[in-house]
Amino acid sequence: MYWSRILTEIAGERERQTKISGTVRHDLPLWITVLGEEFGKVCRDILRSREDGVLPVQMSVLLRHARMELIQLAAVAVATIEHLDELAKS
Repeated sequence: MYWSRILTEIAGERERQTKISGTVRHDLPLWITVLGEEFGKVCRDILRSREDGVLPVQMSVLLRHARMELIQLAAVAVATIEHLDELAKS
């Protein structure tokens, strides 16, 4: 299924983030801030792709970047959920 490829990409991004930063444990307000920052990047790219005068090649780049940011956003959401689950166990 198509969505399984997307979930595989999210898992790969989650692993990449862990390799870079290790196991990160923020408090909930900071997790929400990080998620908001990633979402803001997606919004920026989508809005830029709708601007007048954007050439098709530029739009393609912006939309690919938005997709990459969505994968990162999803991976951060997974990390947040992992942390919440750990807190619930303790």
